[in-house]
Amino acid sequence: MNIRNIAIIAHVDHGKTTLTDAIMTQCGHGDEGSMDSNALEQERGITIYAKNTSVSYKGTKINIVDTPGHADFGSEVERVLRSIDAVLLVVDAQEGPMPQTRFVLKKSLELGLQPIVIINKIDKPAADPARVHDQVLELFIELGANDSQIDFPTIYAIGRQGIAKKSLNDDSKDLTPLLDTILEKVKPANAHAGAGASSSSPTAASALTAQVFNLGYDNFLGRLAVCRIYSGTIKDGQNVWVKDVSGKSFTGKITKLFTFDGKKRIEIKQAESGDIITVAGIPDIYIGETICDAETTAALPAITVDEPTISLQFLVNNSPFAGREGTFVTGRQIRERLERELETNVGLKVDFSSNEYFTVYGRGELHIAILVENMRREGYELQISQPKVIVKEENGEKLEPFEELIIDTPQEYSGTIIETLGKRKGIMNDMKTHGNQVRMVFEIPTRGLLGYRNVFTIDTKGEGIMSSRVVGFKPYAGEIEKRETGSMTSMASGRTFGFSLWNLQDRGRLFIGPAVDVYEGMVIGDTSKGDDLDVNPCKGKQLSNMRSSGKDEALTLVPPYELSIERGMELMRDDEYLEITPKSIRLRKKFLTNLDRARAMRKDGSLK
Repeated sequence: MNIRNIAIIAHVDHGKTTLTDAIMTQCGHGDEGSMDSNALEQERGITIYAKNTSVSYKGTKINIVDTPGHADFGSEVERVLRSIDAVLLVVDAQEGPMPQTRFVLKKSLELGLQPIVIINKIDKPAADPARVHDQVLELFIELGANDSQIDFPTIYAIGRQGIAKKSLNDDSKDLTPLLDTILEKVKPANAHAGAGASSSSPTAASALTAQVFNLGYDNFLGRLAVCRIYSGTIKDGQNVWVKDVSGKSFTGKITKLFTFDGKKRIEIKQAESGDIITVAGIPDIYIGETICDAETTAALPAITVDEPTISLQFLVNNSPFAGREGTFVTGRQIRERLERELETNVGLKVDFSSNEYFTVYGRGELHIAILVENMRREGYELQISQPKVIVKEENGEKLEPFEELIIDTPQEYSGTIIETLGKRKGIMNDMKTHGNQVRMVFEIPTRGLLGYRNVFTIDTKGEGIMSSRVVGFKPYAGEIEKRETGSMTSMASGRTFGFSLWNLQDRGRLFIGPAVDVYEGMVIGDTSKGDDLDVNPCKGKQLSNMRSSGKDEALTLVPPYELSIERGMELMRDDEYLEITPKSIRLRKKFLTNLDRARAMRKDGSLK
């Protein structure tokens, strides 16, 4: 069978999934829905999980992997790139290369993959395809691309209309120019050993070698392994060896084999070198392991991903409202859920050594927030601590993660942004102006970015766009000055009154509205000044026998600033937990009573 294996990579919102959906539609799979099938993906409009599909074009099977565009899910991209032979690099015709564009392209070039560049959204009013093409070429050169990689083919596209052109002046009505370019430029998958195997290996020509790059689950079949076959043939019912580079090996039996037709799994009896398949029957298989048919066959190189940059604690919820909404509330249940997550989430690490909490290490706030959101939708109840960056020491020097931050904003807000990021140890490396818009490039410690997104939205009145990527660990930047607000903490338990909230809203921003159950120690808002404030939101209006001669004044409540998981992670302070249940998200103090907080402060001066 003639097979091509490709992945679509890009920065977030540059049009990967829309383009994949358009390819599926043109090849007869338009009735199968969008590639972003997960509920969270549809709600947020982003790709979170890498997904496989397959289309047939001119007698050739094209396996396509749609990858996430957000930097926090970079580990999804890294493992996928090992399983394919070429990438479609999608770049917005207005925005040009962005931080994640650089990240995914760098990984692709290092693996020796040949990119096809797609300059998408050429119908945007401010699109400048010629400028973007030059910027992409500069990026290739900067990242050390070889001569064949720099000589990349370019396609111009309008993904949402399903149109692609080899030249801007061409007349095109569909994606045929793109599909023809894939057949012309991408090597047949079974014509060489692929990115994961060496063509000089004695096993590469005949013996079976297949590497797992994704995992799934079926209620009837159990764990499913998505694999790329690098050599040989795999058959239904076959006895196989499973190995990794550490020397681990065990035997198993293939009980079911599937290939992809569109997004659907189609059961098959055997598959050949080059294909991407799903295997059932091996319950203990993990990502990166090699399936082979002989004990003497060497394991393929391990799939490595960049290390985590932030950590936080997952704890059993012990608030006064604990157990009201959750189905899974115990430490054992949370532990089992995290152990399951580790099987598929290769960018995540968890330390289970403490009896009081689990320390979770991730690639960013969104990476952790998606995990927690999935858990609460499954019925879990827990609380998490404030995210902290991972600081490590090398050769006696303290190092912390830094990020490249790109900001696009109207020019009038640039001064405020530069001043704020300067206090957070951000250094501006570049600044370009296009009309009223300005693009600024900063290098900033991840510590300085934690909690900044909310400030940025307010400073730019929602008109700014920011995106970042981790650039590595660099010397510790010292103390960071952040604009601190205090916490407005309830000193009573009960149900909130509109009258009390009306009196409190002048003190700061409220997270809750009237008729909401609260408990002592729950954070109901933040104060405009930096000091914590204990308040009573449950106090009603005092009534008397005498009516005033004037009318009661109307109570106008400002809509509350409702907490999401990401907002809570940004706003929470060192002495607070974020309580997460299937229906509620609450901020609370670690110590609920004022007396307990005072004792803790005396005992540990670090607690605020």
